[in-house]
Amino acid sequence: MNIVESDIINFDLLQSIEGKKRELDTFRPFSPELARKLDEQFTVEWTYNSNAIEGNTLTLQETDLVINRGLTIGNKTLKEHFEAINHKEGIQYVYDFVKKKKELDENTILEIHKMILRNISEIDAGHYRNENVMILGAIHLPPSAVKIPKLMAEFMEWYYENKTKLSVVELAAWIHYKLVYIHPFIDGNGRASRLLMNLILLQHGYPPAVILNIDRKRYYKFLKEADRERYINFFNFIGRSVERSLLIYLNALKSKNDTEDRYGYISLQEASKLCDYGIEYLSYLAKTGRLSAIKINRNWMTTREALMDYVEKVNRNR
Repeated sequence: MNIVESDIINFDLLQSIEGKKRELDTFRPFSPELARKLDEQFTVEWTYNSNAIEGNTLTLQETDLVINRGLTIGNKTLKEHFEAINHKEGIQYVYDFVKKKKELDENTILEIHKMILRNISEIDAGHYRNENVMILGAIHLPPSAVKIPKLMAEFMEWYYENKTKLSVVELAAWIHYKLVYIHPFIDGNGRASRLLMNLILLQHGYPPAVILNIDRKRYYKFLKEADRERYINFFNFIGRSVERSLLIYLNALKSKNDTEDRYGYISLQEASKLCDYGIEYLSYLAKTGRLSAIKINRNWMTTREALMDYVEKVNRNR
């Protein structure tokens, strides 16, 4: 995997993320009640979306009922219930790991994976695969199983060599991508990679980044591009997920009177009134990354500054 490991995320996006992180730090320590509510919100959303990306059919509400109230959902498989329960336990493991200030090693990754497949595939849970695999629809052929132990050792060496050289967001995105690229497990690679990515973010005081199921196609598309050594869209995609979480935290921490224009963010409907573009076209620009924007729930949000920058660029190129 011959890759250049710097300058692959939009500078303005990275500056925006790091600025919001600095502002978030001014609110620390968070009140215990608010911290608990945010953790609960993100645990449900994170579990639902990460599992849904992999094909789990539990809805967001059903996921909440399963992991927080212990209910069984009719017409849903036992495997889907265990996937939700296991993922919540995986999140708790990550939070506990960060709280105890432990150092990341291979055993950490194996423990995360063991939780993901508990009661689903005990033979494979917490063990590297011993057979070769193919990823449906992917251009990348995962390495031979016999190479996995060596590749994972190199993965950890890379982490310790680069963990202080890269921005936190870049480090977390690389950790995600590299683990998926190696594909060390028979099943659960995506969920393990997203948990590990967020472990890195949480270690550095960031909230967890949730990759939304409604962005699943774009997520896989950008992973495929990265397999062709075109990394920018994947890293910006992860960056916007981090920024979305920061924005949710900041809006929860500030009073309504202090939260003007949602930290400068406006809806695309509001944005359409400030330019000659309709909502559908602005949505297209946001989805393709041409307009700096983040997604809150199902709605794209941008800023007046980002909109004016785009309009100016278009006018300059005419």
